[in-house]
Amino acid sequence: MNHSTPSVAASQDETTEVPVRRRPVRTCIGCRERVDRSDLVRVVAVHGETITFVTPDLRGAAPGRGAHLHLDVSCLERATQRKAFARALRLEGPVDIGPLDAYVRGMTRQTQPAPPTGGA
Repeated sequence: MNHSTPSVAASQDETTEVPVRRRPVRTCIGCRERVDRSDLVRVVAVHGETITFVTPDLRGAAPGRGAHLHLDVSCLERATQRKAFARALRLEGPVDIGPLDAYVRGMTRQTQPAPPTGGA
């Protein structure tokens, strides 16, 4: 019986693969879609005297628990209907999403194309 082992040189592939760096994935609390973190805005709770405000965390570095949301009005409305902000941020009591709402609607307005002007 011949128990020969294949040579090491013959089993190695000549091409070297570069490791693929995975990007962080987060879930939008509005539509529940899992996407790259860079496609979402992080939101955090800022506690006031009697009410908690949900605000965008543009740098992604604010302390505390955060949640992620698409910059889309439909995702904002869905998250509001589902009461997802209080659940995701673990909040009790009244929650004001006014600052986040203004930011999302402002960014949505900026990204939409300008309406055509009449002229001819």
